[in-house]
Amino acid sequence: MVAHALAELVMVVHFGVLGFLVVGGFLAWRRPGVLYFHAAMATWGLLVVLFPIPCPLTWLENTFRAAAGQEPLAVGFIDTYIDGVLYPDSAARLVQVLVALVVLGSWVGFYLRRRAEQRTSRGAEVCR
Repeated sequence: MVAHALAELVMVVHFGVLGFLVVGGFLAWRRPGVLYFHAAMATWGLLVVLFPIPCPLTWLENTFRAAAGQEPLAVGFIDTYIDGVLYPDSAARLVQVLVALVVLGSWVGFYLRRRAEQRTSRGAEVCR
């Protein structure tokens, strides 16, 4: 019972991590320190897409599933819960590209916002 609940918790955390991957750059617009965590998450996401690196959260979920007497995920987290569920399997590459564009767009927005804030603060200093 506890192992099953922990497997479910890891699954929920995994969804949260993926959500953060998509929107974390926008959160950094208000909380700049978040950008460091988001950059690390985006780097990890890129590595997982480019190389067959096992995800520790998937491993942890599978460990708890095994302890609960359940079968481990036959494929990765995204292949199990997202591909073919939220969008067709054939759109997986397109979704990856769109997520990358959203992440890059959030970073560009972060940069432009910071630059504008710096200009505004420098302009205010000149006026004093």
